[in-house]
Amino acid sequence: MGRAELMAELGLQDEKHFRERYQQIAMKQGLIEMTVPDKPRSRLQKYRLTVLGKQVLATKDTHQ
Repeated sequence: MGRAELMAELGLQDEKHFRERYQQIAMKQGLIEMTVPDKPRSRLQKYRLTVLGKQVLATKDTHQ
C-alpha cells in the first residue's frame, strides 16, 4: 500500500502526524518495510507487512 492508502485505511488525514506517529514507528519496530528501500522518496514507494507485522496482526485478530 502507498502512504495515502494506509492513511485512508486508518482514517487519518494529517500526513506529518501519520508519518511521525505511525509509519516511522512501525518501520523501526520492524512491522512494515519499504518495497523500494534504496529509493525512499520514490513516487512509486509502497509499504508491506513484514513477517513480524503479519504475526502481530494475526495475534490481534485472534484476540478480538
